[in-house]
Amino acid sequence: MNIVLIEDDNRIADFLQRGLKAEGHRVQRALTGPEGLAMATEAARDARLGASNEAVIVILDVMLPGMSGLEVCQALRAQRVALPVLMLTALSTLEDRVAGLRLGADDYLCKPFEFEELLARLEALGRRSRDVLAAPATQLQVADLVLDRDSMRASRAGRALALTARELALLELLMSAPGRLFSRERILANVWGTNEDPLTNIVDVYIRRLRLKIDEGFDVPLIHTLRGLGYRLEALPAGSS
Repeated sequence: MNIVLIEDDNRIADFLQRGLKAEGHRVQRALTGPEGLAMATEAARDARLGASNEAVIVILDVMLPGMSGLEVCQALRAQRVALPVLMLTALSTLEDRVAGLRLGADDYLCKPFEFEELLARLEALGRRSRDVLAAPATQLQVADLVLDRDSMRASRAGRALALTARELALLELLMSAPGRLFSRERILANVWGTNEDPLTNIVDVYIRRLRLKIDEGFDVPLIHTLRGLGYRLEALPAGSS
């Protein structure tokens, strides 16, 4: 695997770099948030272009100079960089972990940690990375809802849907992982590129608009709300909620 290690604590970074290299992994190391963001973005681009067939994973510390790890993760997701992100932090409260996961992190490991556990988590994320770096489907489909990524045109049951650019971006995000729950924070980070909502209900407004265009007039609704948690897009069996 190619590990992008973004950690400003030299003691921890040295230990991880030695251990990961001993396990046969390639390690790229950054000490600041901006440097790590640029390194991860470049690694994702190289993988997409086929420069390497290695799985690419980002190990990201939360407390970094220049940009926090949360800001780096948010920026990666806003740029549609889908590399798996494992966050490392000394902040172990539930709120801290939830904040990282909602901004797009895939896993969370609190310091101090056992190296064997880190390796196990990286192996799991590596399998996911290979799927992420595979050529993305040019067409997404959930039930009779279809989105053509090349033309960015959507239709349901063969009927063209008139969607704005922002609605299309939101739809693409939801359709990229059918059944996955997307929090408002994650939607903001991916579609608007921010976790600050200047209009407190902007996500709800766009979900409502999308639902009117996609679900109205059809027997099977595809957009579902989990109150207080977020939204997901999937075709549920009759009688399910």
